[in-house]
Amino acid sequence: MSEARQTERLGDICYIKARIGWRGLSSSEYTEDGPYLIAGQHIRGGQIIWDKCDHITEQRYLESHEIILRFGDVIITKDGTIGRVARIDDLPGDATINGTMMLLRPLRRLDFRYLYHILNGRDFQKLIDDKVSGSSIPHLFQRDMVELKVELPSRDHQSKIAEILDTLDTAIRGTEAVVAKLKAIKQGLLHDLLTRGIDANGDLRPLQSEAPHLYKQTPLGWLPKEWDVCAMQDLLAFVDPAMRSGPFGSALLKEELVSKGIPFLGIDNVFVERFDRNYKRFVTPGKFLQLHRYAVRPDDLMITIMGTVGRCCLVPDDVGEALSSKHTWTISLDQARYSPYLAMLQVNYSDWVLRHFSKDQQGGTMSAIRSETIRSTQLPMPPRDEQESIEAILSELSVRLSEEETILQKYRLQKSGLMDDLLTGRTSVTPLL
Repeated sequence: MSEARQTERLGDICYIKARIGWRGLSSSEYTEDGPYLIAGQHIRGGQIIWDKCDHITEQRYLESHEIILRFGDVIITKDGTIGRVARIDDLPGDATINGTMMLLRPLRRLDFRYLYHILNGRDFQKLIDDKVSGSSIPHLFQRDMVELKVELPSRDHQSKIAEILDTLDTAIRGTEAVVAKLKAIKQGLLHDLLTRGIDANGDLRPLQSEAPHLYKQTPLGWLPKEWDVCAMQDLLAFVDPAMRSGPFGSALLKEELVSKGIPFLGIDNVFVERFDRNYKRFVTPGKFLQLHRYAVRPDDLMITIMGTVGRCCLVPDDVGEALSSKHTWTISLDQARYSPYLAMLQVNYSDWVLRHFSKDQQGGTMSAIRSETIRSTQLPMPPRDEQESIEAILSELSVRLSEEETILQKYRLQKSGLMDDLLTGRTSVTPLL
């Protein structure tokens, strides 16, 4: 059962202040230390990144006493990327806001933590969306906030709702930090493993600067002496065609696509390291037989050549029958010589591959990746058993990263649903008081 709530104007339960500009304050007046000056770019995940904030002089800080921050304040961006909210849970020193921000200071009947969640809720974000879509220069006016209607339960209920949502926020931030750390570890480990490899003891080889006798100079830089460098064209499987991007033109007409049948894959099935099984286009079995040369095979590389160019994933082992499209390059490697998984990681992340693909850029954007570019892409080539050891390490890390990303998505979905229920009163917090 819903708790008793009153509908209030935010201006009646909040002190609201904003200003345009700052009496001629310019960035040239910023100082190395002194009071903090907060802007929208200093807010991340509802928190202020204090060590990224600018600083101003004490004199400038005191000029606008009406926007000097206190513990328990809530601030929101009113210009530019409007609607970015943060609350003041701690103050490491004197602080104020710049001209793109607005200050909301709850009065006695309003818990500042509850206000923070209200401003991140669906109803308020709809107001922000309306502002953005209705203006070429989005702006949130002080009167918009003053007249905003909010549903106000009792103070105890506000506190409990805020406590529940804060707990989820803490879990989300913690998982985000784990995901970010694992991504950084993976990126660094990928570089180390594909430039230093693993020695007979199962350890990373020493750096080239520490053991130069273990390395040789190659077109990709210093690599272990036992390694080769091979172009992609020399690693293709002995199938015809080993590289395909089609069918083109009249080979498959739009009206020949059907609502059920054999999947016709496109760029919406290919993401970085992830194959999406949400199939949207199909062909008949008869058409598939006609176009069988474009069929995908397990562990093929698929690389997007339209939209976000250069995303790469592997075709799953259990994909069954499916056709590749003209919007992707589909590549079959000789798996006895080279790991498709390592090749996929390098297409997504390696500097040498990205630099090579950039040759196909026109006007600063990559229009497509030509077959010649794919064929001439050079990859470091450790012995196959060493490739397997490298793959095992990176695969284990990828699995852990995927698990954490799944947990993060679960927390976000849980918060989204629970926030809507708690802020509207559909879910009661009375039993938890």
